[in-house]
Amino acid sequence: MENGTEVREFILLSLTNDRRQQHVLFLVFLLLYMACLLGNGVIMAVVIAEPGLHTPMYFFLSNLSCLDICLCTVTVPNLLSNFIMQHKSISFIGCLTQLQFFHFLGSSEGILLGVMAYDRYIAICNPMRYSVIMSARVCLSLVVSTWTAGFFHALIHTIMTSRLWFCGPNQVLHFFCDIKPLLKLSCSSTALNITLLNGITGFLVLASFLITLISYLYIISFVFFKFQTWQSRWKAFSTCVSHLTVVTLYQFPAMLNYMLASAGDSSEREMIISVLYTVVTPVLNPLIYTLRNKEVKSSLRKMVSRKLLFRSI
Repeated sequence: MENGTEVREFILLSLTNDRRQQHVLFLVFLLLYMACLLGNGVIMAVVIAEPGLHTPMYFFLSNLSCLDICLCTVTVPNLLSNFIMQHKSISFIGCLTQLQFFHFLGSSEGILLGVMAYDRYIAICNPMRYSVIMSARVCLSLVVSTWTAGFFHALIHTIMTSRLWFCGPNQVLHFFCDIKPLLKLSCSSTALNITLLNGITGFLVLASFLITLISYLYIISFVFFKFQTWQSRWKAFSTCVSHLTVVTLYQFPAMLNYMLASAGDSSEREMIISVLYTVVTPVLNPLIYTLRNKEVKSSLRKMVSRKLLFRSI
């Protein structure tokens, strides 16, 4: 597209231009997407169906699974279609819509991970008042606040991006519409967009990370001072291992992509990093939480046994 014309659609680049590799990657990402839907769907179903899992920890976990399904759905189906279709275009409105939902869901998940760290801090360091502090009303308020903050954070970026002028070229150096690759294509000034990206997005990512870090510093100090044996210490820490693993897989790649951002640093490296927190982490989350969690595995076995019994009757 020549300079001076208004861009009405964008061309999304695939992860590779090799047709054979694209066919292989199509199968790989299709399996990953199905695993994401199945794994996170099972967690949501188990938490809803089992009264024993109606606790703050599993309420937040079911919300995390819901966010993972939605986040994966925003990017992966479009990526799959680009692997098999010659024309990899997306309309301007479609691109802004994808940007809105990606940052809405992605930032909500980052904030929720910080909330889950706070929940673990209360559960371990103040167990006698845990049910009072993390009441159903408080948990619902935290989740609503998380989703609301994520929505308005994304809305700011969507509105500011929609006000930019795009005159060509229209090839987005990414497999979905993200802010930084779009800013690189803008023919107008992006200084305010970059400032907002560094300020608001950087603040959210860093704030969630700091809440998690401070919560676990308190947990570590409390456990080492209050628990005398390594066995009791490990029992306390074991409830945090899954969450820490998810935080590492999600927040660190996000920090690499969005901290100290500029419009000109989009690259293949960033596309690979994006795959980690948009596809790989949502697929691994159910495995991380179920493989290390006896309550979830026990509830899952009960639910499966009841269904098999019901079918046999």
